[in-house]
Amino acid sequence: MARDQMGHRPEVRVGLLTPVRFPRLMQIVARPAEIVDVPLLVGLYRRLEAEMKALHPMWPIADGLPEPVEAAFKQAIESDDAEVLVGEIEGVPFGFLYARVEQLLPQSPDPRVGSIRLIYTEDEAREVGVAEALRDQVMEMFRARGITKFDAHVLPGHRLAKNFFEAGGFSARSIVMHHDDNPPERRSRDPRPR
Repeated sequence: MARDQMGHRPEVRVGLLTPVRFPRLMQIVARPAEIVDVPLLVGLYRRLEAEMKALHPMWPIADGLPEPVEAAFKQAIESDDAEVLVGEIEGVPFGFLYARVEQLLPQSPDPRVGSIRLIYTEDEAREVGVAEALRDQVMEMFRARGITKFDAHVLPGHRLAKNFFEAGGFSARSIVMHHDDNPPERRSRDPRPR
């Protein structure tokens, strides 16, 4: 379809609605993080942490990064067995991904798995391709190292994340159940009296 001088596609009429212009496609990039990105990564991580803690209070102490988060990101960026990526739209950061190489049991003929531990995009960048670029890029990076198995860690009940990974060809292989006799806060579904 031809474009005008500004890169826009011609107007399209949908039924009796007013014409809609299709702007040129945004440039979405997933790039390796650098040490200078650590403050940005920490800010994005804190927003992810708040979102995940609202879903399950165990997340910050079981599934997040160890404190201090700055040191954890620096270590991951410098590690040969981890990948930290920044997702950008037109050069503006909107998300990140942290993945690492993990080992399966010794009896596995292919013992390494690329494990996506954390992925986050800002609300305004969801459903435009940033997370897909991050996921697909890290999988290609791991494939270049001979890794052909991939895991993604998703909280139970986080339907958007589950659907996102299923759309990328992932399926559930394990669910971790948890019980705490002294939970910091009880969830509304807890049948025990308060």
